[in-house]
Amino acid sequence: MKEQNKFIKLVEWSEEDQCYIGSIPGWIGQCCHGQDEEKVYHELCQIAEEWLEIYKTDGLILPVPTNKKFSGKFQLRLGNELHKTLSLKAMQKGDSLNSYCVKLLKQSLTLPQHIKG
Repeated sequence: MKEQNKFIKLVEWSEEDQCYIGSIPGWIGQCCHGQDEEKVYHELCQIAEEWLEIYKTDGLILPVPTNKKFSGKFQLRLGNELHKTLSLKAMQKGDSLNSYCVKLLKQSLTLPQHIKG
């Protein structure tokens, strides 16, 4: 596997900029842009290769890779009151706490772009 493939690369449309913007979360912020999504992705890959070379040449330690398998589990510390409130809401809906929270998270990520603001 190429070293650069150990990092997630994102190319997203920016309404504000009216173009695609490329980034590597957790390592390289927004670093390239353009009207063609595929060209932006290829430019992003080239930038990753260049940064990898710089890190190697300078003897720097690479960030932790982000392109990994995800288990589907993570621990969330939310405080007693929020835990209680979510538990009660889940019970009112007849859901488990886990199921209720998953639904809330999915809803928050799928709002239409114009509502997310």
